[in-house]
Amino acid sequence: MPDRRTQLLDAALMVVAAKGMKGLTHRAVDAAANLTEGTTSNYYRSRAALVEAVLDRLEQLDAALLQDQGPAGPPQNIEELAGQLSALVTALAGQHAGLTRARLALSLDKPGSVTAGHFRLVGGLEQAIAALGIADAPARARDVADYGDGVLLHLLTVRRDEQPDTAAIAAAVRRLLG
Repeated sequence: MPDRRTQLLDAALMVVAAKGMKGLTHRAVDAAANLTEGTTSNYYRSRAALVEAVLDRLEQLDAALLQDQGPAGPPQNIEELAGQLSALVTALAGQHAGLTRARLALSLDKPGSVTAGHFRLVGGLEQAIAALGIADAPARARDVADYGDGVLLHLLTVRRDEQPDTAAIAAAVRRLLG
């Protein structure tokens, strides 16, 4: 059983995923966590404190997700990198869709809040791309990250009833890196 703060923050992420930032209230978090009204405000006195804590929790969950979804070592070729990225996008649009929705809502409300995580992801991509000997790694990493973000947005909105096509995603990544 997670500690009370973790329980509240995970419930807050569920609220943001379902209702957006306007739905994030102390009462909504209490209800989502099945706790007595006032519990969230005892831990996070203001909405600003709650939002900051939610952002910190999102950062923790993102780091754990990248570690869990990440390979044992760096990709050995473009095919392997494309497969890894395709699997990550599929996981973010599938089993971790709620976390992705929350991240998108938070980034729209507080654009600077997800900047560090984005640059970490792009930096990791840039290193992997450079290690494969692909020219202009910084630009390619940005292109691949932008593509992944766009696919995620579409899979959660206009294509939400479709199963992600991991082969097509991997093929698009290979084209971007080719």
